[in-house]
Amino acid sequence: MAEKRYLPNHRYMNEAIALAKEAGASGDIPVGAVVVKDGSIVGRGFNRRERDKSAVSHAEILAIEEACRALGDWHLDSCELYVTLEPCPMCAGAILNSRIAKVIFGAYDPKAGSLKSVTELFSLPYNHRPEIWGGVMEEECRALLEDFFRALREDESAAKKEKAAEPAER
Repeated sequence: MAEKRYLPNHRYMNEAIALAKEAGASGDIPVGAVVVKDGSIVGRGFNRRERDKSAVSHAEILAIEEACRALGDWHLDSCELYVTLEPCPMCAGAILNSRIAKVIFGAYDPKAGSLKSVTELFSLPYNHRPEIWGGVMEEECRALLEDFFRALREDESAAKKEKAAEPAER
């Protein structure tokens, strides 16, 4: 009998993308995450660092926290995490500590990605190693980030031009 091959579910990544859009609309970097157990979403989160003024308000952390509360356990070993951006070191640590079984991410993060891009944290001899699936719906996830940062640069440029055009105060 042939072994069943795991395929990431785009429905869950689409939910993470919707959450990322919510983050972007509120002025935060557009990253969204969902935790899935047995086909149901048990945790949701989107980046809220600016809104919460908190360095730890990352989408993954918030989704993991909500899943732990929903399931009444910190062991998420039968869960999958879908996230629009490759997790950073802090989020990778939370994934390890919660024992999530699979991590499915969209865009690679060449600046802070800790699963494949900058480092492969899960290749170290920790007591847990989740499966990793990167590049799922990568174009859509990357476009959210590129559009957000492009708009941010344009807004900053417009503000500088406006300030330069103001008459000097005496």
